[in-house]
Amino acid sequence: MCGIVGYIGNKKAGPILINGLLRLEYRGYDSAGIATIENDNIKVMKNKGRVNNLYELDGINNLVGTIGIAHTRWATHGKPSKENSHPHMDNSNSFAVVHNGIIENYHELKTFLIEKGYKFVSSTDTEVIPNLIHYYFSQDKLNDDKKVLRAVKNTCNSLKGSYAIEILSKYNKDKMIVTRKDNPLVIGKGNGENYISSDIPAILSYTKDFYLLDDNEIVELSRDDVKFYNKELRSIKKQVKSIEWGALSAEKDGYDDFMLKEIYEQPKAIRETVGAKLDNGHIEIDGLEITKEYLESINKIYIVACGTAMHAGVATKSIFERLCKIPVEVDIASEFRYRNPLIDEKTLTIYVSQSGETADTIAALKLAKLKGAKTLAISNVIGSSITREADYSIYTHAGPEIAVASTKAYTSQVVLLNILGMYFAEKLERVDRDIINKLKEDIFKLPTQVEEILKDTNRIHKFAKKVYKEKDMFFLGRGTDYAVSMEGSLKLKEISYIHSESYASGELKHGPIALIENGVTVIAIMTNSELVEKSISNVEEVITRGAKVFVITSEEIDNDEISEIIKIPKTNTFLSPILSVIPMQLFAYYISKEKGLDVDKPRNLAKSVTVE
Repeated sequence: MCGIVGYIGNKKAGPILINGLLRLEYRGYDSAGIATIENDNIKVMKNKGRVNNLYELDGINNLVGTIGIAHTRWATHGKPSKENSHPHMDNSNSFAVVHNGIIENYHELKTFLIEKGYKFVSSTDTEVIPNLIHYYFSQDKLNDDKKVLRAVKNTCNSLKGSYAIEILSKYNKDKMIVTRKDNPLVIGKGNGENYISSDIPAILSYTKDFYLLDDNEIVELSRDDVKFYNKELRSIKKQVKSIEWGALSAEKDGYDDFMLKEIYEQPKAIRETVGAKLDNGHIEIDGLEITKEYLESINKIYIVACGTAMHAGVATKSIFERLCKIPVEVDIASEFRYRNPLIDEKTLTIYVSQSGETADTIAALKLAKLKGAKTLAISNVIGSSITREADYSIYTHAGPEIAVASTKAYTSQVVLLNILGMYFAEKLERVDRDIINKLKEDIFKLPTQVEEILKDTNRIHKFAKKVYKEKDMFFLGRGTDYAVSMEGSLKLKEISYIHSESYASGELKHGPIALIENGVTVIAIMTNSELVEKSISNVEEVITRGAKVFVITSEEIDNDEISEIIKIPKTNTFLSPILSVIPMQLFAYYISKEKGLDVDKPRNLAKSVTVE
């Protein structure tokens, strides 16, 4: 949600800022804007709608300033409009600010500033920030080179909520100040220039060397220097980290859409995730120092996440229970901390987030730490907020995922959670080692099996063409197949806007079958040989009521009444969610394309949800 870009150097800032915003479009937004320092003044250019709408503004191509900030906004306070879009200025036009996050006490701050004579032109919470900076700046009687820094520090001390902020000032025309709390912000180090962004891919084409900011750090940037301070303005040191992703990883590379590219990148993402943890059958997870004694002491594991990441938890719950003999509860992060969960020092909590910046998941992690539980983060982004908060962090190797609807990150998460389950099982020695060894053999086969599915997608596309105009669809499955049906249903909702529901197949007769009527489409997943007969019985129930049935299976099924059967390779039941989800990702993708929708940027959704 919302995106930030900044530049300070010797090139024109405008084109760099707009290019960075275009790379952040996947985050979801409703308006965009930039601000640059032009001679002695700050020039703001902003507009409602897409980033490209900025080119419609008079003078946008005449900007020559080499310092600038930029923003794509997702409306939280105030409707989408030019007035509410960022950057925002103070009343004297001395300070310009862009801001991600939510200022929870903005009403009180706004009332305070109005009493001091300040006027407001927007409905946003953000507008209090530049005016508050101006207020503290004007009250400061010292005229030294840290006057703007002190005003920013005092402003941050007054703010309650979450934020990532960039600040330009006409009083300090050759510098920029940035700070963050509970919202991502990175600084890309160049040669005589520096870049700022909320997401690494936005500035990957300019640098691979990054500073990863921690909460409450304040940074003063010039062209040749980056100075870091804590919240009391004491100087601190930061280490540069090199990011391995190439800039081309964030490009479409000949595919029509990022989502399609990322679906086809899944064999590589799985290979690299497996290869980083499994070497000649030996599991080695860097940085995870969990002992057998600790695992024997815990009485419950929580897997906590949101959306697709939560489905990855549901899909892998059984491996921990069956191989480790530890009860597992999968919980929605946005609900977790509000129900006072029963966790203590004997609880292991696992948090899954592609971006590592999901606000609800981070809040749930912080709660668990307060209660004494060990915390383990699974993320795709090195140095993300969640990985810095957790006791332990392990990473998928999916590379940048740009499309809002997650595909390769999901399959990588399922792979990594399976490896983690095997790792724990080996330490605990509660099941026959042959079971784990066979699972390792099967996990190495996954990339080739995914490639096999992706070789021929015509039948999936053909069925999507038949049903893309429908308003409702249903997904069925048993066991891990039910977990995958949840993800398939979510994918369809996310990018095609078709209403869909997923049900455990055995629950069909307990109510949902009332919704089945002639012509309704039902997608059924059957990968467990022990459950396939019962699943076929459920399918026959909906066929009898006139449903069109699309079956994804690794079993031999002979039923002429099924509309379409997609055969996938057979694998271990624990791993089947990685293969069975691929046809559903493609099914949702093809339906969205048939409807002429924006696959990568579905309406109302954002890639990184950084507000609760």
